[in-house]
Amino acid sequence: MELLVVRHGQSVADIEGRFEGRADFALTDRGVEQSKRVADWINDHYKPDAILSSPLKRAKTTAETIGARCGVEVSIRDEIMEWNNGLLAGLKREEGIKKFPLPPGGRKPHDTFAETESLIQFRARAETFLSQLLDEHGRESGKRICLVSHGGFINMLFRSFLRLPLETEISITSGDTAVHLWQANGRDRRILFNNYQAHL
Repeated sequence: MELLVVRHGQSVADIEGRFEGRADFALTDRGVEQSKRVADWINDHYKPDAILSSPLKRAKTTAETIGARCGVEVSIRDEIMEWNNGLLAGLKREEGIKKFPLPPGGRKPHDTFAETESLIQFRARAETFLSQLLDEHGRESGKRICLVSHGGFINMLFRSFLRLPLETEISITSGDTAVHLWQANGRDRRILFNNYQAHL
């Protein structure tokens, strides 16, 4: 099975410098154009058999654009929403940092500071989703599933996919409409490429 993992296009929060997370901002005009470009590229090079999307507008719009271009129906999955950033959602970054400064020593893995999802909860959500997905499709060698999600969740899913420890300094970048291609074959996990944006 192949996982074609796509981050949404540019959102209003991106250009306004806001903490996004679960705040439901729409795509900008540029984000809409980015979605069209990635949809064309995916249709030409890595057409999926199924598309799963976060319900948040910026991801859902991107996924629907890909689905329309590829002729594939989009299935909404709450499990692949962005990190729940609690009271930070939607705040300007400088306002959020001032209003909710990090506790002494920084955020701990169990911490739900500012009513956020803890690192442990976030990782468990990614692990559960991945386990269910692999159980359902992992033995289908020719199947390609497109996931349209968010930078934070994609990074957490990447760590889960590679069985990295909870606390790790290893991370990946996901730019606007960045595409990642991962392959799972039983216990074997392979990264074919990450953060592809040549379609832009």
